[in-house]
Amino acid sequence: MLDKNGIAKRIAQELQNGYYVNLGIGIPTLVANYIPEEIDVVLQSENGLLGMGPFPIEGNEDADLINAGKQTITTVPGSAFFDSSTSFAMIRSGRVDLTVLGAMEVAQNGDIANWKIPGKMVKGMGGAMDLVASAKNIIVAMQHTSRSGASKLLKACTLPITGLNCVKKVVSNLGVFEIKDNHFYLTERAEDVSIEEIKASTDGALIIADEVKVIPV
Repeated sequence: MLDKNGIAKRIAQELQNGYYVNLGIGIPTLVANYIPEEIDVVLQSENGLLGMGPFPIEGNEDADLINAGKQTITTVPGSAFFDSSTSFAMIRSGRVDLTVLGAMEVAQNGDIANWKIPGKMVKGMGGAMDLVASAKNIIVAMQHTSRSGASKLLKACTLPITGLNCVKKVVSNLGVFEIKDNHFYLTERAEDVSIEEIKASTDGALIIADEVKVIPV
């Protein structure tokens, strides 16, 4: 199966020159470490930064320089800092080309639940609802199943919804799934995972592409 870095590395292949990209908390933040050298993108953090770089080398962290998840980060030449109102004006006006988010559940119609489990304390929704409502493209980075082995790719979400019919693609530890026509389309699989394993781990409606590429692990 793909580990967290493998998921992030695969998602980095989705980036295109000129993209403005927002990386959510968790696995998505790792995408910054795998941006191809030939691709020029600008990473946006909703706490007020354009031009986020990869994570700092241990020992070189600046405690005053953090992303929205309070992780220490680096900047790139030409980066800009601004307040949250400017940041969210940028998001809500559709200037973010791609958002990469984690999720607790994704439904086959593109709904996403990624902010709250009833009965558990949470800090709040953060910028997730604005991002899923406004980004031009949304990719989810997630584990395919819960710790108990239950599928997180579902016919319908059971947890509080963050956004409706908005996710375009899921990259999990098992493979890559496009969402269209109310189905998950398996287009790529991790090299040590069989299609039968993926079928058994997916509760939502699943269609297998005629040619399923293999992702090295």
